[in-house]
Amino acid sequence: MTTDSRTTDQAARDAGLEVQPVAGHIGAEIAGVDLADGLDDAQVAVIRAAVLRWKVVFFRGQRLDHAAHVAFARRFGEPVVLGRRGGASPADFPEIETTADRLELGGRFGMEHDEWLQRRRHTLLRGWHCDHGARVDPPAATILRAETVPPYGGDTTWSNLVAAYAGLSAPVRQFVDGLRAEHRLGVGYQPRPGDDAYVRHLLDHQVASVHPLVRVHPETGERVLFVNGYYVEQIAGLSRAESRAILDMLLEQAVRPEYTVRFRWEPGSVAFWDNRATIHLAPSDNAHLRFPRIMHRVMLAGDVPVGVDGKPSEPVVGTEPGRW
Repeated sequence: MTTDSRTTDQAARDAGLEVQPVAGHIGAEIAGVDLADGLDDAQVAVIRAAVLRWKVVFFRGQRLDHAAHVAFARRFGEPVVLGRRGGASPADFPEIETTADRLELGGRFGMEHDEWLQRRRHTLLRGWHCDHGARVDPPAATILRAETVPPYGGDTTWSNLVAAYAGLSAPVRQFVDGLRAEHRLGVGYQPRPGDDAYVRHLLDHQVASVHPLVRVHPETGERVLFVNGYYVEQIAGLSRAESRAILDMLLEQAVRPEYTVRFRWEPGSVAFWDNRATIHLAPSDNAHLRFPRIMHRVMLAGDVPVGVDGKPSEPVVGTEPGRW
């Protein structure tokens, strides 16, 4: 155990918390706190340090309501207020998006939810994403709480993109350090035959940015392999064939099992993850079970990513820093 980890453990004990890692590279459960009671500064510092160290932390048996959820989030940053949410989200709490809204999306465009989901996730890697990665300033973090979960199925998986970068060979790290890639909403969607209202929506609401393929974490200074299967369009300056081969290799590296953690939700569970250093995979094993799954999320405003060369991401269309 290093001096830093001993110091962190002592700080957690002094704050009345227990931080228990659950996988080798990512994920820790935090016990000893009732988030609805509010946090003192020492507890905030321990939780923030755990999120930065373990990339995603989990709390079980919490009794947060919407107001307490937002209050908890505000101790760590400024909650994002989305311009548009679905009918399931609470009207009086604009910072909260209820994930059941996703079930409405297919219907807006003339599809059953299952068809809409299959057209978006037609490869094994397509579902892996960071939240709002096509923006020029993706959220810094997401705090997701479970209200109702299925009796089985519905797990979420996260991957540590710092560990994934470090796991590349030195020549490959040196190569990708200087690359940039376009991240665009709707990449890879398979259109329906004939008229497709979702394609029209994507064309009318384009969101795209050029991000460094390796970003420098603004708090830890770590290098992050900034790739995902949902938004990344193409590596700038490479041919389509070159870009596809390299992205496939990097995505496979990013989601290697040893860099991941899978969380079994319970009512009252809360997950708090660093959206700058992780990608995650929402469950796809529960839709056919028809059990309700109601989750609420708050996202914290983020900054514009910066590459190894010190250059920030650039907006292409439909996005500007701080404007949602």
